[in-house]
Order: sequence, then C-alpha cells, then structure tokens
Amino acid sequence: MKNKLAQKLKDHSGVVGIVGMGYVGLPLALAFAEAGFRVIGFEIDEDKIKNLKASKNYLRHIDEKRIKNAVESKKLEPTSNIALASECDALIICVPTPLDAHHAPDMSFVCDTLDALGPHLRPGQILSLESTVYPGATQEEVNPRAEKRGLKVGEDIFVIFSPEREDPGNGKFHTANIPKVVGGSTPACLEMGLLLYGQVIQKVVPVSSTQAAEMTKLLENIYRAVNIGLVNELKTVADQMGINIWEVIDAAATKPFGFTPFYPGPGLGGHCIPIDPFYLTWKAKEYGVHTRFIELAGQVNWAMPEWVIEKVTSALNDHGKALKGSRILVLGVAYKKNIDDMRESPSLELMRLLDRKGAKIHYADPLVPFLTNEHKKPGEKLQRMETLLADAKTVASMDCILVATDHDAFDYTMIQENANLIVDTRGRYRKSFTNVVRA
Repeated sequence: MKNKLAQKLKDHSGVVGIVGMGYVGLPLALAFAEAGFRVIGFEIDEDKIKNLKASKNYLRHIDEKRIKNAVESKKLEPTSNIALASECDALIICVPTPLDAHHAPDMSFVCDTLDALGPHLRPGQILSLESTVYPGATQEEVNPRAEKRGLKVGEDIFVIFSPEREDPGNGKFHTANIPKVVGGSTPACLEMGLLLYGQVIQKVVPVSSTQAAEMTKLLENIYRAVNIGLVNELKTVADQMGINIWEVIDAAATKPFGFTPFYPGPGLGGHCIPIDPFYLTWKAKEYGVHTRFIELAGQVNWAMPEWVIEKVTSALNDHGKALKGSRILVLGVAYKKNIDDMRESPSLELMRLLDRKGAKIHYADPLVPFLTNEHKKPGEKLQRMETLLADAKTVASMDCILVATDHDAFDYTMIQENANLIVDTRGRYRKSFTNVVRA
C-alpha cells in the first residue's frame, strides 16, 4: 500500500485534498496544482468557492493569473462537498486554531474537520495537519480518529504534522522556497510526509516526531512574541528618557553578530504571534510548568494599545485638545503593512479604545475599502466605515493622524507637511518633527 501511494506522489498522479482555502491553504493548493497534481480545495465559505470557480482572487498578495490557470486547467477544484475526500490520496488540514474567551486553545475547527473527514478516510491516504496546535495534539486528536475508522497509523494511513510558514506579502519567500518541517507519527508516516511535500517544496526538514514539529512552530512564534515584547517594553523606557528607540535599534542593528533587530508597534497582529504562545502555556500547565517568561511578554504586548492611546491623549492635550470629540484618522487597519489581512490587527483595538473614549474615528487604508461588523468583537455596534483618501485636505482636517499600519502606499512626506498632529507607532518618522509624536 505504501509503495503504491509513493508511486502516485512521485509521478504526480495522486490527488491532493486541502481543507481550508485561506491564507495557508490556497497558496499550498496552487503549489501542488502547478506541480501537476489534481487538487481538491475544500472550503465551507461559499463566497470563496464562487470566487475561485470564477478565477477571482480574494487574497491580494496572490496573483490572480495563478488561480485562473489552476482552475481552467482543472488542476484545482474548489468545493464544499467533503465526500470528495475519499478520492484524495493526501489530505492536508489548514483551518484556524484561535483562542477562546479564556485564552485557552480552541481546537473546534480542527476537531470538526477531522470528524467531517472521518467517514471518507480510507487505506492508502496521508493525513497532514498544518494548523498550529499544542505539542501532542496530533497524537491526541488526529490518530485516534483515524484508528476509530479501523485504520492503523503507519500502515493503512500516514499521519503527519507539518506547520505552515506562510508570510503574506513577503515578496522574497513563498510556499515553494520556505523550508518545510515535517514530523510523522511513525517512521513510515515521516517517510510519506517527506515524499509528499518534497514534490512542491525545495527543502523539507524532518524531525523525530509530530510533537517535535508542533513545538517547532510554537518556538518560532514565541521567539518573535518574546522579542517584540522586549522591544515594546524598551520603547516605553526610552520614551520616558527622551530617547528615540528607533535610532537605538538602527544603531544596534549595525552589529554583525549576536543581535537581531525587532521593532516595536501598537500591539501584536496576525493569526500566529498573538495566539500561538498561549497554546504552549496552556499545555505546559498539564505538566506543572508555569511559563512566566512567555506570559510576561504576552502581557507587555497586550498592553501596547492602551499605552498608544495614552500617548494620543497626551499629545492632543499638548495641542490644547481633548481626546473626546477629536477627529482621529487611523492610518492602516491591516495587521502589517502592504497586505489586507486584518486578523487580530492592533489597529482595530486602537479604534475600539478611541471609540470608547469618545473620539470621532476615521481610517485610511488603500487595501481595506470598508469595515463591517465581521471585523468587530461580539456585541460591538460600530457602524460600517469606509476608507478615506489620505490626501492633503483630509489630513489637514483631522486633529490627529495615528500611524497604526505603515503601508508603503501612504505619502508620508505629504502627511507630515499637512497634519496638525501625528502619533507614529511604526517608526515611519525617524527624524524629529514638531508635529510628530512617537508611540
């Protein structure tokens, strides 16, 4: 059975099913389709399916021509029909793993997906989980569901964990040239996982177990979260001392060894960095370990939006204005520059805080034409907002410009020349200006 599956992967005659056509699943689906595989893209969002079938893109950083070529050549078949999973030789799960209201892992998307796939699993399949999970999740959640169907892991079905490493908007790195970590439930599972991803990824990195692969993903994101927490705390210290933290970081970055620059901001955004550390802290408690260092970094990062609003309030006060009733233009609502991804964006939290304090909020983002209730937290009643042009007239009419996401499309020189006040959370204004306050 293993040999037959291996041959299908080697000659690209196998069928690859990818569950979740979002920021992770769609680029991966296109990579397999472009390598010659038939790909079935499973998605519960009917709008996404309609867009894909019409060769329309809903992720700005992906070239629409790639979608058109994959769909028209019938290499990519978008569908909501999970029964087609039985046709797949490999099934790759790329669904969200958020936190619940108590900052505990919410594995419902993964578990619901596995339960939906269950009746359609068969001998001779690879089952790969890419969603970020706690160490041990593959062994605890995936393997038992396969075995419940009478499939022996490592003989009938090959279970692996291979964490996603997508970086939307990064022009240098993409699916094919980002090394892929793979861990298998058994040696045979690892062998098949390496063979699967080796068909479309330039470098595949084996590790000893699914737990090691799960921990690798968490280490990568905790590393970033902790270092961002460190530099965010240093920012607050430097601010009190009247030191430009951006100048300090730029100077330190000239050291050719032993230093990696990290940059402060208004808070953490994206689906990984604000969330993944809590998957490890939650699981560590099962072993009686308190991850104090990781949790402290989380506290620092979660506190940043409040700190920024305090800077806005103080800056307005210095200009003889109260925050309540002031017109604030938030520049950028995506979680990082030059993309339209708003998952966990700190810009939204800044807008919530400003709204609660009575400010009149507007925003400008060339990649996000409007905000709707889907971008709000449960219970919030902010009206639909449409982006404004960040032109000279608009900028001059505002009491404060809050640089929250520094898209390259903004004309920062024009903004500085026309703004009454700018509060910069992204270090766009390295030099000192009388109307610029760093936050």
